[in-house]
Amino acid sequence: MAGASIEQKEMNIEDNEVLIDPSSLPTTSAKDTTTTTAAAAEDENGVKKPNYKPLTTKEMNKGRREFRRIRIPPHRFTPLSENWLKIYTPIVENLKLQIRFNPKQKTSEETTDMGSIQKAADFIKAFSLGFDVDDALAILRLDDLYIETFEIKDVKTLQGDHLARAIGRIAGHNGKTKFTIENASKTRVVLADTKIHILGSFQNIRVARDAIVSLILGSPPGKVYANLRNVASRMKERF
Repeated sequence: MAGASIEQKEMNIEDNEVLIDPSSLPTTSAKDTTTTTAAAAEDENGVKKPNYKPLTTKEMNKGRREFRRIRIPPHRFTPLSENWLKIYTPIVENLKLQIRFNPKQKTSEETTDMGSIQKAADFIKAFSLGFDVDDALAILRLDDLYIETFEIKDVKTLQGDHLARAIGRIAGHNGKTKFTIENASKTRVVLADTKIHILGSFQNIRVARDAIVSLILGSPPGKVYANLRNVASRMKERF
């Protein structure tokens, strides 16, 4: 019955999704459980204390099945196909997961970290939002990277030419302003119409967000550059 329910779930998956679905892990037997409570050890006073071995990933997971489903926007299908090898390799080789497009992404018995499936989901989500695959790859290597998304209307209600000028101020001539914000705050920024996605650490995201908010509110780029230089110098002194 379990196999039938799994097959039915697979049939309901939409074609425009990337799914991470961990394979079922073997449940721990009574013999395995006894090994986690190893023989007691004696302390200085001769009192016996139990010596518990750390639980393995399989024992903590208790054989439960997990999966992550990431919806891919239609305009990201072509980049996903072109960069599939770069996406597939770190997820399978480093995180020990199983993934396929239009499918299921499964953890295998080789999976060693319970958080790997969430990292893989964040990695694919970052790529689907428009980040370069090499930039999104940093999510798998670092633990303190996040993605923050907000819209221009969340800062100020703009329409028509006013909205277009705000987007132009954020991007700058040939993307100069956006690149300056990225380099000064050590983040990556994606402008997707009226939505803005920022990838970086919590503190660096705040620096980039404050600069972008100032531009949306009408601050001249020169003033924003000066503030970024001051913030960047303080960040260097801190480290």
